[in-house]
Amino acid sequence: MSTAIKSKHIGRNISRIRELKDMKQEALAQAIGTNQQTISAIENSETVEEQRLIEIAKALGVSVEAIKNFSEEAVLNIIGNTYHDNGIVNAGLNYNCNFNPLDKVVELYERLVQSEKDKVEYLEKLLNGK
Repeated sequence: MSTAIKSKHIGRNISRIRELKDMKQEALAQAIGTNQQTISAIENSETVEEQRLIEIAKALGVSVEAIKNFSEEAVLNIIGNTYHDNGIVNAGLNYNCNFNPLDKVVELYERLVQSEKDKVEYLEKLLNGK
């Protein structure tokens, strides 16, 4: 078992982000003013020069950090945690209550009753103390 840290393959990250955005290599090439063969070479490269990476990030609509730190696991986690309702994606917004509202009303009422009992007890002590 190797304990070596696996380096990030920036080209592969660019390729996956481009695919997730349903963009072809030709479209990305046109957006940054190059050709499809250059994009193919970039996507096969482990490293990409910083200025080129900035251009690609802008064309893909993501940050340079998003490209550098991209991971399949994070994308799958986001997709898996997105709430779906009848085919409509609510971007993680779950409108179902995860508590019973009546329980909360009863709890609040009990706290108010206890507060009033404490006030009455305090006032009785004051009256009896005189």
